[in-house]
Amino acid sequence: SAMTVPSLMQNYQRQSYVTQLHKVYNELSQALVRYQNDKNALNLTEAGLTSETAAQNFLKDYFKVVSECASFTTPCFASTYKTMSGTTLTDAYFQFNHKTYTIASGSSFRPLYSKSGDKILNIMVDINGQKGPNILGRDLFMLNVYNNGIIDTWSADVVSAPLTKEQREAGTTIYKPFGQILNDNWEMNY
Repeated sequence: SAMTVPSLMQNYQRQSYVTQLHKVYNELSQALVRYQNDKNALNLTEAGLTSETAAQNFLKDYFKVVSECASFTTPCFASTYKTMSGTTLTDAYFQFNHKTYTIASGSSFRPLYSKSGDKILNIMVDINGQKGPNILGRDLFMLNVYNNGIIDTWSADVVSAPLTKEQREAGTTIYKPFGQILNDNWEMNY
């Protein structure tokens, strides 16, 4: 079957987003390992990742921060985001009123200490900062950090990571895209 130029471009664009997301994931994962090792701790809670301030300091200490913002706003993030169906994201989807950061690579982070079982952080990530398309599941993702250092998604009743395929599929709008990418072995098939 012949591939049309638009579908080739779309596939290329999706692969580009996943590549950038994987890079952010790896950088974050390595920083968490360094943080835990630097504190000579058995897990991230023991290392001190136990508050909003600790989460902010982790980002500032382990990444080259180029912008810091008081909330989920410019210049750290774009002024508006949409879902793939075109709905504008509001703070009903996730909390906007927390400090955000852009790092030297151009990615933006909104860390939030949000303990639930072994989950300790919710991190909204825009893999390319303010640049488009500014769509949840394309360049905006929710990453969840667990006490054991694993980065995964989250859904109701999840206690620890890694999550099962079913737990990832059970995620709500904000959690689902990253879960789907993990389930599909780092491919964006949606």
